[in-house]
Amino acid sequence: MTLALDPKLSLWQRILHFAPTRMALFYSTLTYLYLAAYFYRTSFTHGPLQALGATVMAGATMLIVYAGLVIYIERRTVSELALRPMARELGLGLLLGFGLYSVCMLILMALGNYRIDGLRDWHILLTGMATALATGVFEELLFRGGVFRLTQEWFGSWVALVVSSLVFGFVHWGADGATLQGLFSISVWAGLLLSATYLLTGRLWLGIGLHAAWNYTQGTVYSGIVSGNAPPEGLFKSTLQGSEWLTGGVFGVEASLVALAVCSTVGVLMLVKAVQLGRIVPPLWKRQR
Repeated sequence: MTLALDPKLSLWQRILHFAPTRMALFYSTLTYLYLAAYFYRTSFTHGPLQALGATVMAGATMLIVYAGLVIYIERRTVSELALRPMARELGLGLLLGFGLYSVCMLILMALGNYRIDGLRDWHILLTGMATALATGVFEELLFRGGVFRLTQEWFGSWVALVVSSLVFGFVHWGADGATLQGLFSISVWAGLLLSATYLLTGRLWLGIGLHAAWNYTQGTVYSGIVSGNAPPEGLFKSTLQGSEWLTGGVFGVEASLVALAVCSTVGVLMLVKAVQLGRIVPPLWKRQR
């Protein structure tokens, strides 16, 4: 049963089910929880393990709140957060995020643009876990579970892919190192790749793992700039040099031609597989014929 087809719905329930209303609820509640968790983590925790524990609790809360909104407003099973495939898809996403970024760095190393100069203490690997995990959960719930899914309901998968990718790129405009090249690149490959994970599986776990692992590997392992923010001190003391189009410049490797080529290729392959499996949703007016 869907709310849209239930004649017994009250006016209030119909307003809640309106897609822009649901999007506003997802945005306001998830953003509040994410910012509250960030404030608590930076103000009241001591050390990376406490910060990670607080983030795990915050991530679980975001997942529960998202599921609660879906169940209460849409009155359906939250299939995009199905628990049975969670471990497998989350683990695969973590491996994929680490692997994709590492491939980009190996290419840049082979081209002479990236050099590892030394290692910092391994304990530094604990420091970036909290932020990467929180961002992965929050942004996938909001952009794929919210923007992509709700746009897909009305306009179909292809329009949802374009809209969610543009929105995802635009929100990075406020970063200190934001550039047009960076926003274009992250809109194209990240929007495509992360949307493809949802289309292929019908769930958010693969995208959450990939997103979190990419950010973690980029900043905490390779000491790279993450989406135009200040470069962190990761495990590898490193030097990245060369033209902006190849290295990404002040936005980070996410803006590079290398990331665009590598990640777009994987995204297209996933998208092709989703098409073959019949996962593409047509616009609402075609489904009602």
